[in-house]
Amino acid sequence: MYLLFCRASKFKYLCNILCTLACLQGWERVMKWTEVIGQQAVKERLMKMVSEGRMPHAIMLCGPEGSGKMALALAFASYLLCQNHGADGDCCGSCNSCAMLKKWQHPDLHFTFPTIKLPGMSAEHKPVSDDFITEWNSLLQQGAYFSIDQWLNEIGTENQQAIITAGESDSLSHKLNMKSSQGGYKVSLIWLPERMNGECANKLLKLIEEPPQQTVFIMVCEEPDKLLETIRSRVQRIDVKKIDTEAMERALVERRGIDEATARRLARIANGNWLKAVEQLSAENENELFLDQFQMLMRLAYQRKIKDLKRWSDTMAGYGREQQKRFLTYMLRLMRENFMYNFGNEELTYMTEREEQFAKNFARFVNEGNILQINSLVDRAIRDIGQNANSKIVFFDLSLQMIVLLIQN
Repeated sequence: MYLLFCRASKFKYLCNILCTLACLQGWERVMKWTEVIGQQAVKERLMKMVSEGRMPHAIMLCGPEGSGKMALALAFASYLLCQNHGADGDCCGSCNSCAMLKKWQHPDLHFTFPTIKLPGMSAEHKPVSDDFITEWNSLLQQGAYFSIDQWLNEIGTENQQAIITAGESDSLSHKLNMKSSQGGYKVSLIWLPERMNGECANKLLKLIEEPPQQTVFIMVCEEPDKLLETIRSRVQRIDVKKIDTEAMERALVERRGIDEATARRLARIANGNWLKAVEQLSAENENELFLDQFQMLMRLAYQRKIKDLKRWSDTMAGYGREQQKRFLTYMLRLMRENFMYNFGNEELTYMTEREEQFAKNFARFVNEGNILQINSLVDRAIRDIGQNANSKIVFFDLSLQMIVLLIQN
């Protein structure tokens, strides 16, 4: 019995290592429902639509970053294109379509995603997804959970605002008007449709209103309010909630091979965001840099060191715009956590050890008298950075106003 137990333990340990290597190296495999972390209710709803013959021509998966919207979309696209579902109702993994889906090179699966203008492109050229399909496939091979920041890093930029151009809708219309190569569905998977420019959105609207035969649009959206109301009214919206803590704990243990206690702590800090949970595992965590900058800002503002705040602003202006927005978003979260820390209830706060250490002395400066004004200030900075305002001015103004807000304690 002891020998069997040891063998079982070694087998489980080996499985954890193999799962971790699979995640890190991106093994080629079909995206099945089992690859999606949690979200059982959404999985069942999507499969039920197909089995009951109530498949809408356009659906939109909406939810926060890291909840698994893209993973669900990829699994659903694979499910629709698979030619021979297994006994469990999932993709068979062995038909001709599944063989192509392992490399995300199925001729009836069309990806649309935000792109940038490269220096080598002509002035007349409107960037389209096909210009970046090699980088896109490379990102997908690394896993189904990723952010816009990871995508921008994949294509080698942080300073440009990635959008979906009008050229994309023209390209997509041409593709979808062709016959299905495998005789089944044609799937158009649109990642972050809220980044479409106006011309593209209007052209896509016409395509959705009169969809080509056997075409299914799957949109993966984080900010649906930024989409045209006419588009939102013509798609079936499915809200994807944050990943529940139990499912995330289990995935961390099984996929990353970490112990249950560590998984429990990470799952709680991540608060339903798989990307954040994985990020916490990284030794060189960007949030560590953000925490250092946050601490410096608060200390200099409290001490009213204007010259040092000017230098701090210059440092922040040296970051790429996407990283600047990430820092400001981090600042919003940490302000909220420090405000909640004052209530003395551990269940209300989600901070790392370092963050909590700083909060012990700093939290009292974030209170009912200034928290709303701080939130408004940071929200405005995020908006200004997104609209290409001068970042030195934005961050210096932010730091000066923090002086006033902190002394309202």
